[in-house]
Amino acid sequence: MPATVTLIGIEGLPDIRPGEDLAAMLVDAAKAQGTPLAAHDILVVTQKVVSKAEGRVVDLRSIEPSPVAERFAAPWAKDPRVVEVALREAKRIVRMDNGVLITETRHGFICANSGVDASNVGLPGGDFVVLLPEDPDASARRLRDAVRACVGVDVAVLISDTFGRPWREGAANVAVGLAGMEPLWDYRGERDNDGRELRTTVIAIADEVAAASELVTNKLTKVPAAVVRGYPYRPGESGIAPMVRRREMDLFR
Repeated sequence: MPATVTLIGIEGLPDIRPGEDLAAMLVDAAKAQGTPLAAHDILVVTQKVVSKAEGRVVDLRSIEPSPVAERFAAPWAKDPRVVEVALREAKRIVRMDNGVLITETRHGFICANSGVDASNVGLPGGDFVVLLPEDPDASARRLRDAVRACVGVDVAVLISDTFGRPWREGAANVAVGLAGMEPLWDYRGERDNDGRELRTTVIAIADEVAAASELVTNKLTKVPAAVVRGYPYRPGESGIAPMVRRREMDLFR
């Protein structure tokens, strides 16, 4: 049989509220639509629903913008409260120009607005933004363990978010948290089809899986998770850390 990977969107979930049992909801929804989770699946869950379930939500009515946030927001008609939250979530400001705020988060991610997101929050009674999970790998492990407890099979869990990309237009889904699979596939030391030894090729498997999942979990269809079935990933527990480029290797810092 030719190599085949199947993407299955998990539909039918309501808006997630803080404190809800996200793993049980995902398991039940997958079963209800006739595609129950199976051993060796990769469960890709969008960051927003993970963060909402964990209570990583900020009511903007509680935020007093700093003068820095006010000055940056004003020329670009941005909400200074959102800018303030992004600044508070940042470990380092990478670039702050032309209405674009690029930061390094405490997780080591380089992204716009520290990953703070005001879209599709779906909570009544206020003006909210959603933050990245405190520890996305720990979030992925909790989901993986809870799924195992529910259905008795081992799956890998990947938490995805949408990041912009330097030098290319358009955003893409990337992995921000991981449990049960190795994030990189290292070809170094192997031979290509001409017999040459590969010296530099390391493939970002976790990001490729995350990007593929967006084909069924796009922004407008209320599909917050996907099952990736049939990909022979390498089991592992290194989390997302191997994908974060070390400071001394970053030529653009």
